[in-house]
Amino acid sequence: MHQLGHTRSVQRSSHLLQTPDTFVRAALPGMRKATAIVHVSPAAGAKFTQYTAEFEAGGLLEPSAVQRFIYVLEGEVKAGSSVLKAGGYAYLPAGDEACLSAARSARVAVIEKIYQPLDGMPAPGFVAGDETSVAAEALLGDPALEVRGLLPTDPAFDFAVNTMMYQPGATLPMVEIHVMEHGLLMLSGGGIYRLGENWYPVMAGDFIWMAPYCPQWFGALGKTPAKYLIYKDWNR
Repeated sequence: MHQLGHTRSVQRSSHLLQTPDTFVRAALPGMRKATAIVHVSPAAGAKFTQYTAEFEAGGLLEPSAVQRFIYVLEGEVKAGSSVLKAGGYAYLPAGDEACLSAARSARVAVIEKIYQPLDGMPAPGFVAGDETSVAAEALLGDPALEVRGLLPTDPAFDFAVNTMMYQPGATLPMVEIHVMEHGLLMLSGGGIYRLGENWYPVMAGDFIWMAPYCPQWFGALGKTPAKYLIYKDWNR
């Protein structure tokens, strides 16, 4: 249905809200039988790139020259020798030769970033896992807000990726303002996000980018939990 120019999508210098009605799909170099929805990239001021890769049956994404994190949204993909179903994830270090392939249609969240080394610290290696095997931790002791860290808490990693689950009515306990930037993909449910001085309704499928020092807060609304996948640069 034509929306006569209306959308919830918003672009500001400190943040971006991208809603599914504004998604544009195009193949990226190294993709075969696959397309990408590029949510944010250095072209928008971010220091990383995040996109959703949509694979057809037999789809392939070639290795990246930069480090890459993937989280399976739907279907099943193979990363090297690891088979990942929905909720599965993998970290592929820069130069890793593993391709991503899908025997059937699948959707995958992909995060790519140039690695920032630390003096005397070796770069991290390949990691694969499943979100369901990660123990949930209550954020600041609030059992209504669960965090699952998908990467090791190791200073060799220069970014972190978590899932966060909010029970209906749960909120962040404070408005956060910090040096880290975020990429956030709403996985289920919805609520209200404060970004800067603006308040936005958000729901499953939406993507948000937050620049460093952007004031941010979230509260879950509705009758089902709200959940998102969130990236932040870390340990640097």
